[in-house]
Amino acid sequence: MKKDKKRIIEKALILDFAAEGKCIVKHEGEVIFIEGSNVCPGDEVKIVVSKSKKKYAEGRILAFHSYSKDRINPFCSHFGVCGGCKWQHIPYERQLAQKFQQVKDQLSRIGKLDVSTIEPILGSIKTTFYRNKLEYTFSNSRWLTANEIESSDELNKNALGFHIPKRFDKVLPIEKCYLQDDPSNAIRDFFRDYAFKNNLSFYDHVIHKGFFRNFMIRTSSTLETMVVVQFAENDQPQISKVLDEFILKFPKTTSLNYFINQKGNDSYFDLDPVNYFGLPYITEEMEGLKFRIGVKSFYQTNSDQAYELYKIVRDFADIQTDDLVYDLYTGTGTIANFVAKNAKHVVGIEFIESAIQDANVNSQINNIKNTSFFAGDMSKILNEEFLEKNGKPQVIIVDPPRAGMDKQVCEVILKANARKIVYVSCNPATQARDLELLSLKYKVERIKPVDMFPHTFHVENVVSLVLK
Repeated sequence: MKKDKKRIIEKALILDFAAEGKCIVKHEGEVIFIEGSNVCPGDEVKIVVSKSKKKYAEGRILAFHSYSKDRINPFCSHFGVCGGCKWQHIPYERQLAQKFQQVKDQLSRIGKLDVSTIEPILGSIKTTFYRNKLEYTFSNSRWLTANEIESSDELNKNALGFHIPKRFDKVLPIEKCYLQDDPSNAIRDFFRDYAFKNNLSFYDHVIHKGFFRNFMIRTSSTLETMVVVQFAENDQPQISKVLDEFILKFPKTTSLNYFINQKGNDSYFDLDPVNYFGLPYITEEMEGLKFRIGVKSFYQTNSDQAYELYKIVRDFADIQTDDLVYDLYTGTGTIANFVAKNAKHVVGIEFIESAIQDANVNSQINNIKNTSFFAGDMSKILNEEFLEKNGKPQVIIVDPPRAGMDKQVCEVILKANARKIVYVSCNPATQARDLELLSLKYKVERIKPVDMFPHTFHVENVVSLVLK
């Protein structure tokens, strides 16, 4: 008999976590995955089943009958509505245990790998105020509470904050965020108050009009601050007034920049930034190495934990003084430059050309002379001809995006016959898929999960492989 598209289950027990932050319910032999930011194993809930498939179903919570004894009080007043920090109500040790189990399950089930060598997950020393980058959005269509929707009062719908999950046009106004340290909250409040005080328009995400669009704050462990504002109107006198006022309020700002973005999306990689005040970059530091971070640069968003991650990569790689190292998906060359002192030479490849420019600059300012960087599509640039021209590596480090590596990239890596491969991933599922291909010639040596993002379901994982 065909199941109804939507079914109500009056009482169900949340049994455990699943991948991607979902939770599991089992009802009459059926496995149901539940989405939601306020769910905890041990909760008893009323759910609606929205999708039924052959092996499982999907649903969402309609009401809570009782709460798990394992819950703790979330520290943020925006919890449950904001899309970030979805695991605030879960004790941190329980979060780490779940992330460890997620890595173990995905490597063994998807990659069919031996995970007996997995090491304990490395937790983050900071569990709040750990991010070095945060982006806020202006919107003339803020998220309304149920009481506000029912009210007949005239409401001011302008807001500065974070997008509501799956709602491109709705923004939740933020009073305090626990993700980024000072002066982040004060900077956000300045732009919000300035916009209200001067009656400046907040961006309309439907018709793409408005003065203030969004802005980004970057901080560094060297106590430097970068602010990048996107304006949707090229009103130079008003832009100067805003930014001059900001400098008076925050004179210690290292780098103040802006874009004029009149496109239909917020991406700025095809736009030219204007450096209005200070330097066009801020600087991070690790073991005496300096890394310049520009407006468009990629850098791990948890600086302290990034250092721990890179030390693990270097340890797993066990680079010898005569080794040629390939750093694939090198980004701004952070890992390449970090391990260069251990190697004879490091070759970095990255798709984004501006990132390669940053990588070269980072080598230059640190007087590192044994690196070479190449820009291009990995699946096209990394081939047998490239190996012949630049040499076959003894060690390969890969840190691809969430989608993992293309099959042809894995095939070239196999042909390179490197002594060792170190695979860094922010998505253990696609990592497991790629590792299954690489296991034709390699065996897993070490596995180390690293928590880069406390109070979220995301986990970083490092795997070292040795040639069989």
